[in-house]
Amino acid sequence: MSQVTLTDLQKHRENNTKFSMVTAYDACFSSLASNAGIDSILVGDSLGMVLQGHSNTLPVTIQDIAYHTACVVAAAPKSMIISDMPFMAAATMQEATIAARALSQAGAQMIKIEGGKNLLDLIKLYQDHGVATCCHLGLTPQFVHRFGGYKVQGKTQEAADRLVETAEILNKAGSDVILLECVPNSVTERIMKVTNIPVVGIGAGPLCTGQVLVMHDLLGITPGNPARFVRNFMAENKSIQEAFRAYDRAIKDGSFPAMEHCFAD
Repeated sequence: MSQVTLTDLQKHRENNTKFSMVTAYDACFSSLASNAGIDSILVGDSLGMVLQGHSNTLPVTIQDIAYHTACVVAAAPKSMIISDMPFMAAATMQEATIAARALSQAGAQMIKIEGGKNLLDLIKLYQDHGVATCCHLGLTPQFVHRFGGYKVQGKTQEAADRLVETAEILNKAGSDVILLECVPNSVTERIMKVTNIPVVGIGAGPLCTGQVLVMHDLLGITPGNPARFVRNFMAENKSIQEAFRAYDRAIKDGSFPAMEHCFAD
């Protein structure tokens, strides 16, 4: 497996093929994921919940993400490394510049940012400084209090129209990737029609170019009931690396996500 780059992800969109993404936060697991053929590793602010034990992602700092990015990069994985911009770390252009510099210097090849049309100036800023961006739409965990919990987004016609419009605008503004979380398949279908960049899904159906899961979820070690979009790949395999391989294979052969992992209108 050669080093995966943004160009490779773009080719998947152009060729209508699939790629895999998983969260990882340290050298050991990033090495296992990379050796299993996972195309991209997301150093997610999900670490606030699965590593730090918080009830949401809001306490995570830029120092946390930079530290764990450096840990992941230390394994020299072939997977492309994407790092999360934590809550309010890009509240001003100056803070956004400092934060992106910290993550990029830690080894991130792309920065993931949550929001909507408010991200336009941020995309332009990062473009001008050579930083690739992934815009996270739908259920954006940093907005959990505004949403009143972790709820499927885009269920009404108005909300769906707003998501589709936002995705189209961000695509035209220069976002390199879009990540869609917890939206009905019909919304994803519409977004795929108005964009030409890679679209990564988590609970967004099989039409997405790529799929991402939190590592702890796909290994079946997250406490409580799993989310609808989760499949426990560890239950079917004897080792963590085999589980990663099965996850990668299931995405690329189209068997994951299946209809039971999707949301209806």
